[in-house]
Amino acid sequence: MHFNAYGGNGAALAAALVNATDFSPGAVEAILTEHRMVRAAVTAGQAEELRAWAARLAPVFGERDQETQIKLVNDLLDLTTSKPYVSAHDGREPHLHFFSVDADIVARSRDTTAGGLAMALSFAGGDRLGRCGRAGCEIVYVDTSRNGRRRFCSLSCANRVNVAAHRARRLAT
Repeated sequence: MHFNAYGGNGAALAAALVNATDFSPGAVEAILTEHRMVRAAVTAGQAEELRAWAARLAPVFGERDQETQIKLVNDLLDLTTSKPYVSAHDGREPHLHFFSVDADIVARSRDTTAGGLAMALSFAGGDRLGRCGRAGCEIVYVDTSRNGRRRFCSLSCANRVNVAAHRARRLAT
């Protein structure tokens, strides 16, 4: 599945912020840079603002009730200053921007993540915004698989669940 048309960068940034455990300025800058945010330098205060924003993003992932998920995303959009526009810069194909290039990094991150989640929900279905199915694992992900049936954050978590199920079946016999 070609996910860029479905909010790829913004949704992926949202997942990365939710999964982050280190909100020091350097760690946050690395996450923002990895997800192609320009002028990604943050202060300690901005890093804390993004930690709070990540907590607001988290409930969207893994929510199975569509009405609730839509409300959560709309609530996020209400908190942004997003005004989407189409751009074709630097030789790239036309694509949506959700933020003003003059906004600070926190506003741009909020606009990008809320817009990305809205696109993912609208064009790929809310099930693509998942939470790991292994008990005790809180990692969230954006399912970019072809069939959209991802249930775990990683192969490691999937293997743990499958090995535990296998052992339980063996003990039962």
